[in-house]
Amino acid sequence: MSINIVLYEPEIPQNTGNIMRSCMAFDCKLHLIEPLGFHLDERHLKRAGMDYVKDVDYHVYKDYSDFLDQNSGAFIYFSRYGQKGFEECVFDRDVEDTYLIFGKESTGIPKAILKDHLRDTYRIPMVKEARSLNLSNCVAIAIYECRRQLGFDGLCDQETIKGADWLLR
Repeated sequence: MSINIVLYEPEIPQNTGNIMRSCMAFDCKLHLIEPLGFHLDERHLKRAGMDYVKDVDYHVYKDYSDFLDQNSGAFIYFSRYGQKGFEECVFDRDVEDTYLIFGKESTGIPKAILKDHLRDTYRIPMVKEARSLNLSNCVAIAIYECRRQLGFDGLCDQETIKGADWLLR
């Protein structure tokens, strides 16, 4: 199963940089839907701390329709307007491609898109006084839960830089 993170018109380069790092660490593909609130040239990427860009499989689309034309699989949307709690989301290992879709920082995923996908739109629970969570935190929560449900397939469960027995020395 391939896990794909989709950012609909992301605005803040540092959030996208953090998400690139999460995608690299959890072996996810990243899909960016334009317009972007930043440039993807090397100078701007370095300034935003996106030093993992060379290790991330990412694709850029001119708009949402372009993204839909080029991809198929299970589409799971995340929004503060979701009618179901995230705990109800079940990830299916038999689905070849799963796309976790997140909206832009200022306004989220447009209502016109969400209305057609209410069954597949989830809300991450939080206290009622909180308007929202940071985008990169939401993505990390969703990736982790997806990987957890799938048994962390393909991920390393040991320290590889200093060695698995580093604490024992």
